[in-house]
Amino acid sequence: MKTWHLTTPIADEDIKDIRIGDIVYLNGSMTTCRDVAHRRLVEEHRPLPIDVSRKAILHAGPIIKANDDGTYEMVAVGPTTSMRMEKFEEDFVKETNVKLIIGKGGMGPGTQAACKKYKALHLVYPAGNAVYAALHVEKIVDAQWKDLGMPETLWSCQVKDFGPLIVSIDTNGDNLFEKNKIEFNKRKEAEIKKIDAQVKFIK
Repeated sequence: MKTWHLTTPIADEDIKDIRIGDIVYLNGSMTTCRDVAHRRLVEEHRPLPIDVSRKAILHAGPIIKANDDGTYEMVAVGPTTSMRMEKFEEDFVKETNVKLIIGKGGMGPGTQAACKKYKALHLVYPAGNAVYAALHVEKIVDAQWKDLGMPETLWSCQVKDFGPLIVSIDTNGDNLFEKNKIEFNKRKEAEIKKIDAQVKFIK
């Protein structure tokens, strides 16, 4: 396991040697982007009003404070379940050239294919740290599609040392969650056999 510090804009070369299980800290541009924004781009063919090419998106519905001077402040920004975006993500990566997809939990074959073909990473932010995550948002630089409400708005942020982010899918298309699932199922079967041998007398 290695630790990497990435700064946007991110080139293919910057992430080619990063592997599943590695840790990443992000500096630069990150935009919150979840269900409806994905649907607008992929199904409605509406281009994103924020450029995320060679940058990062975060599957999250943050809590935002609006200041009197018209600026915004990040209060909490916990990741939401990435799998909800799975059906959109391959096309989303193709259309936007986003390089880092950050969320909670694993993603499936569509995202694996996108990460391999278009050279991107899916990363997991540890759950339960929404307030801590907000401390690493230096400022909110833009807000688009505010008609969607606070959780679904595209909040474009400047971040510093945002992490730790665990790489769950790398540019080879390797998927940490799927590999772990295979290993854990092997262990489960072995334990079931042990338990069964000890309790088989119970009727």
